[in-house]
Amino acid sequence: MDRQETQASKDADGSTPRVELTPAAARLVRRLRELHGPLMFHQSGGCCDGSAPMCFPDGDFRTGDSDVCLASLMVEGVAEPVAFWMSKSQYEVWSHTRLIVDVVPGRGSGFSLEAPEGVRFLIRSRLAGT
Repeated sequence: MDRQETQASKDADGSTPRVELTPAAARLVRRLRELHGPLMFHQSGGCCDGSAPMCFPDGDFRTGDSDVCLASLMVEGVAEPVAFWMSKSQYEVWSHTRLIVDVVPGRGSGFSLEAPEGVRFLIRSRLAGT
């Protein structure tokens, strides 16, 4: 996948963002926003649906001191940023990567908002700096 396939702007400090969306994922986020209101992601740590990013109405997944917000994703056509969370322990393992949220056919977890759409979010990753 080349860089042109993802929707991401530089972070405020000019660095490459930690989390990006493919155009397909951005389209799905817009659709889910229309249906469910403001959204958030939490990167699953292996339970429920492997290690898939899970999408919830904003605030429906409880985050706490053991979680870190990696990004506030700005999605064209969505009024507010979409927070992307991950547990601190999982982030320590993935800290050297840039996460790319994509969407693929298939049914993921029943907990994530895209499940009824016949698709599922998926994480692709690159080493940071590539």
